[in-house]
Amino acid sequence: MQEVVDQASGIARSDEAVILAGPSGSGRKHVARAIHQWSPRAGGALVEVQLAGLSEPAQTRELFGDGVVVGALARAQGGTILLESADQLGPNTLTRLADSLRVASGSGTPARLLATVAAGAEGALAPLGGERIQIAALSARGEDILPLAAHFLAEFAAEKSIEPVGFSADARRWLVEEPWSGNVRELRERIRQAIRLAGQGAISAEALMLSTEGDEVPSFKDAKRAFETRYVEGLLRRCSGNISRAARMAKKDRKDFYDVIRRTGVNPGQFRG
Repeated sequence: MQEVVDQASGIARSDEAVILAGPSGSGRKHVARAIHQWSPRAGGALVEVQLAGLSEPAQTRELFGDGVVVGALARAQGGTILLESADQLGPNTLTRLADSLRVASGSGTPARLLATVAAGAEGALAPLGGERIQIAALSARGEDILPLAAHFLAEFAAEKSIEPVGFSADARRWLVEEPWSGNVRELRERIRQAIRLAGQGAISAEALMLSTEGDEVPSFKDAKRAFETRYVEGLLRRCSGNISRAARMAKKDRKDFYDVIRRTGVNPGQFRG
């Protein structure tokens, strides 16, 4: 990750577009926010736009406005616009965005473009030009796991005004062994939940819900419910608690998706800003 940080800090002072490619939850958005903070535009707005689940007309309206609502590009003028899931831009919207940025670059202080895309999808944004930053899955950079875990532990302990004790030996071992399919986002959430369980004590592997030798295999019903809960929480977090948008991303009817939410007991309100 230090290579990514070095690359991002070097790019930050330019006005070039930056495409951050990597798997969901790998930290792309955090790197994008850091680029904005390290740039001369840090005093300006950082406008974030989630494109996943939006139809192409909705994407165009979100970016350029519609005569009633001011578009994100205009709101980000003099600052930075961050497009999440930008590989899902419709072709006409992508062309218009590229043309708009080219025209704007010759006058005033247009928005600087940062965008996140899935790993391997950065070619879809070729018309936008700019620099590329590749962010690997957490499983491919095991040396980052314990430093990140310590950072998140300190962050959440400070929020709860408790003194972090650290991780047990078993927890440190299994933190590194875990595959982390949800990447940094999953690691952060596990530690947030573990502090609730552990309180003032050292964080154990059990509090982190990590698999260890001798663990009992959960029933299919329990495993399914745990998956549904993580899935629903992840979607609602990504959509800032917007149930309709989360249902579209899950490709489910809104009523059916709401039934899943009720079954898991997740409260959408906790994800709304």
